[in-house]
Amino acid sequence: MSKTTTILKRLGTALLWGMALSGFIVLLVAAIQDKDAGKCQGIQVKFEGKDDNFFIEPKDIKSLITKDKSLNPVGKRIGDINISQLEAIIDQDPWVKNAEIYFDNGQQLNIKVTQREPVARVFTFSGNSFYLDSVGEHIPVSSRYAARVPVFTGFPTDAEKLQKADSLLTAQIVDLGSYIGNDPFWMAQVEQLMITEDRRFEFIPKLGDQVIAFGEGINIDRKFTKLLAFYKEGLNKVGWNNYTRINIAFDDEVVCTRKDGVVPLQPVIKTDSLKLAAADEPPISDTEDSTASTPVVTKPAPVAAVKPEKKPAPAAKEKEKAKTQHVKVAKKEKAAAAPAKQQPKAVYKPGNKSVNTSKKQKTP
Repeated sequence: MSKTTTILKRLGTALLWGMALSGFIVLLVAAIQDKDAGKCQGIQVKFEGKDDNFFIEPKDIKSLITKDKSLNPVGKRIGDINISQLEAIIDQDPWVKNAEIYFDNGQQLNIKVTQREPVARVFTFSGNSFYLDSVGEHIPVSSRYAARVPVFTGFPTDAEKLQKADSLLTAQIVDLGSYIGNDPFWMAQVEQLMITEDRRFEFIPKLGDQVIAFGEGINIDRKFTKLLAFYKEGLNKVGWNNYTRINIAFDDEVVCTRKDGVVPLQPVIKTDSLKLAAADEPPISDTEDSTASTPVVTKPAPVAAVKPEKKPAPAAKEKEKAKTQHVKVAKKEKAAAAPAKQQPKAVYKPGNKSVNTSKKQKTP
């Protein structure tokens, strides 16, 4: 008896759940039919991403689906609107990464747009320009807005289908642009990077006038960390204006080229405190560099009783003047014949407190 009662209770419970589920399905179908029978009242567009990086506006998205009357959803029955087709049309826009479309309870067509975010702007040899996003896709330049991203000049081709070498270069541009764009210091310091003929990178920082030879777009974090250490430990001590080129393409060292091969000028020495050098020592000058010809050094006459001298005859004056000019010309020719000094190099290794100089220069 108790067993039969238990079975009947279970059947009754199952029947009640079945009826509730059936009622829910009926209500859901009725709601869907009622919604599908309604008409689209309007279009709402929402963007996702950075608020200051919108290259398209809501009106641009709306025009993609309203310019064709057969596709315009406004005023049509919701059940007759092909949402998948509208999403595919919006996704074709080069600035749109993804689009989602749905209807709300107010019968409004909502379009949620995820926009492509550029990481670099590229200029080709021919002068054409485009953006690259984080996956290396080309994005056209907008006439409405310019993205604040690193600029790369000298890209070797305008072709849409890239060769293997150009694809590799594109990937390095994306990595470099992403790294610089995500670092406020380097974004402020590095404005434009130049692509060399051998597909390497160089740039001139905003602070300083040196050319920074970066090499290939690999080991990016290590190279920028090394350059920052050189700024702190090297240039802050030896001066920011002593070098024309800083090469960070090597492992664990920075190779620098001095300006014109000339050491920094000595401070100006007043003439009343000047001590004449010995005959075998060149004098210090604040106007001539170390590669200039050496001036004639003369010894002062001994201090003694000065007797009035007779004025030499005009012929003697001319003879003495010619002799002096002959000596000066001979010394100038000898100085000019001397071999030119090589441009000095400086090699810096991170962690050292001083900058070691060496005449050897490594090439990447």
